[in-house]
This record gives sequence, C-alpha cells and structure tokens, in this order.
Amino acid sequence: MCRLFAITSKTPLSPMIAMEAMDVMREGHDGSGVGLFLRDLAGPFEDMKDAPILSGIFTDAGIKRLDRFMMDLGFMTKYKISIKVPKVKLPGTPKRDVYLIRAYEYPEEWEALPKQEVDNRLVSIRLQLRAMGEEEQDMIVFSFWPDVIMIKEIGDPMQVARHLNFGRQELNARVIMAQGRQNTNYAINLYACHPFFIQGYATMTNGENTAFVPIREYLLSRQVLGYTGYQSDSEVFTHILHYTIHQLGLGLETYKHIITPLQNEALEKHPSGAFLKQLKHSCRQLTIDGPNCVIGCLPDHSLFMVQDRKKLRPGVVGGKPGCWAFSSEICGLDAAIPDRDKSKDFQPMHLDTTIVGPDRQEIAICSQTDPLPLPA
Repeated sequence: MCRLFAITSKTPLSPMIAMEAMDVMREGHDGSGVGLFLRDLAGPFEDMKDAPILSGIFTDAGIKRLDRFMMDLGFMTKYKISIKVPKVKLPGTPKRDVYLIRAYEYPEEWEALPKQEVDNRLVSIRLQLRAMGEEEQDMIVFSFWPDVIMIKEIGDPMQVARHLNFGRQELNARVIMAQGRQNTNYAINLYACHPFFIQGYATMTNGENTAFVPIREYLLSRQVLGYTGYQSDSEVFTHILHYTIHQLGLGLETYKHIITPLQNEALEKHPSGAFLKQLKHSCRQLTIDGPNCVIGCLPDHSLFMVQDRKKLRPGVVGGKPGCWAFSSEICGLDAAIPDRDKSKDFQPMHLDTTIVGPDRQEIAICSQTDPLPLPA
C-alpha cells in the first residue's frame, strides 16, 4: 500500500511536516518515491497568486529549450527557485541537473482573454512541454498553474526531502499533499507518482483501481484537454473529479455518487433517487473498483477524503480549528497535530465524504444517503 498525508492550515507550514508524517508511516510504503503538492503558497509567492508557476525537473539542455519555448510565447520570468542537486548523489535516486520552480508573467496579449481560455492554454502549454521532454528526455513537467508547486522524485521520502531541502521557507504553503509510493503495479515513472493535478483539482489514492481501462476510455472519449497520459490507474480519480465539478457543474457531494453509486434498492428510497438513477446510468463507465482511499483538493482549497465500498485502505481526519490533517494512519496525524482533541478524529466509511472547507474551521461530513442539492 501507499501512504497518504495532507494538511490544510491558516498558518503557512513547511512541507517537512508532511515528510515527518510520511516517515512515521514508513512501514506502509516501500520508499520507491515521493510526490509533493503545494498550494495557497506563502513566502515569495504570496503576492503573485495569479502568476502561473512551472514545476519540473530539467537537464541543463532542457532549461535552454524551455527558455526559448517560453520566450517565443511571450512569457517572462517573475520569480524562480532552482534546486541544484548536491554533489553527493542520493542512493536510489537518478542523477538530476535542476529541479525548477518558476513563476511567469503572462504575455500581454493574454490580458483580454476570458478565464476559461487562459486555463485551457495553460494546460496546452504543460502538455506541449511534457511531449518535448519525453521526446528528448530533458524535462519532466508536473504542473503549470497559478499558486501551485509540485515536486516528485524516486527514493525514500524523508531522504529526498532532506536532499532537496524541502524545509526552505520559499516552499511554505497552507495546503500540502504528500504521497509515499509503493511500487506494486507498474515500473517506476514520475508521471505515475501521486498527487495528480488538472486545472485546480488534485487527488492522490491509496489502492488499486481495477476498473481503470473502461474509465480511461470513457474519459478519453470526452475530448477534454488534459485527459491524457494515464501512467497510473489512479490518475483517473483526478479527472473524474474535474469532470464532475468542472464539466458537469455538479458539487463535490456528487463525486462519490459517480465513482461508487448506490445500489438500485437504495436509490429507490433516496430523496434524490430520480436524479441519482439518471446520473448512475449516464456515468456508469466511471464507476471504480477498489479498494481505494482518495484524498483530494478543490480550487477553493477545500480538502476531502472518500473511501470506496470495500473500505480496505485506512484513512483518518483530525485536527483543530485552523489546522486539519488527512492521513493514512493515526500515527501520521499524531506526528503533525499532536495537540488536537483525538476524540473528534473521524475515519470515513464507504458512504462518507469528509470535507474541510477553505475556512479551515471544522470537519464536514456528507453521506450518500443525504438529499442532494440539485443543479440549477
């Protein structure tokens, strides 16, 4: 199994808090990799929330190609963090040249564009850069989006964190998601490393989605920009979330009904049964097969956790007003927020969606048995 940890805090935190939580859960992951997702950034990024930030790993030649490509598009560098690799190589981690985090100013001609067009262009640029990197093996691009940083690497999470100095203040953030990967199904590939992200939506999963192929084919058939790649069977969880909210215009409480719809007998008694029957029929190819525990983040910085019907992957939520954490194990929660009221920790069951909103004041729980606010 993988191990997952996410935290949302009014006060900016160091990513090391997530790495320490991962470290106490080390028996649950094999140290084959770590993925880090940061948003609601602090430090130098505090005053540039709208600036798109490029995150990735580049060779020296790849940096030159990147510079030419971005300059041709009219992007100018606003701020950058270049994480130079220490001379002493980390065992088990490939040799890299530069881990790059670079915020850009938009081209002048973009200023009059509607937001949806800007969002789609950002996705298109990320995909173009990814394709360029795969062709020449000189760049790995994880994200290109405002107020978001992603770092992924092969190796033990804590060792990688120390090697790359995740504790630097420039990386402090109010929302942090981290995954320690256990490589059980596929060859090690950083594009298969969680968390996954598209247009403000991020998820990471502990489990196995054996319904991956039909889900992938359905998503590809939607012809939505960014529904591509799929080096991991878990990436579809992010795209289903995006599809539910961004494409269909439904709420988060509907996400669970799409990935794990209720049985027909339960729908007959449900106060929103007629709508849910239609949704189940229309999105039947997006039904997952677990076991899976999913932690996700929305554009408004809400964090959530859901379990599938098999409920065979651990997950717990706890904290205090202003700071809440989602963890695969209670020991990870203890490491991050030891002074919380532990009697209020909540372990979601298969009908629950557990949410901490952007105000970070409390845990909200919605059940699939609850009536749905119907779309306008």
